[in-house]
Amino acid sequence: MNALERDCKQTGKEKLFREAKHLLSGDRDGVGYAVIASRLSMTEGAVRVSVHRLRQRYGELLREEISQTVDSQEEIDEELRCLMESLSH
Repeated sequence: MNALERDCKQTGKEKLFREAKHLLSGDRDGVGYAVIASRLSMTEGAVRVSVHRLRQRYGELLREEISQTVDSQEEIDEELRCLMESLSH
């Protein structure tokens, strides 16, 4: 998440990251897309697309981080499955 935050700062999306961070982590207690859109002077659709792209980038960064600790593509996939399983409990 820290790498994504740095990425967003570098690309001028720091406000979006700050407002939507809870959506990336699956936290449902934060504000919704409409509120974020209003705060950022964006449409709700634009916020949804932006959050989708942030999730994709988060996944890329996570894969990169995991690849530093394993030897093969299969191990990356397995580590991701284990991580997702442990987070779903």
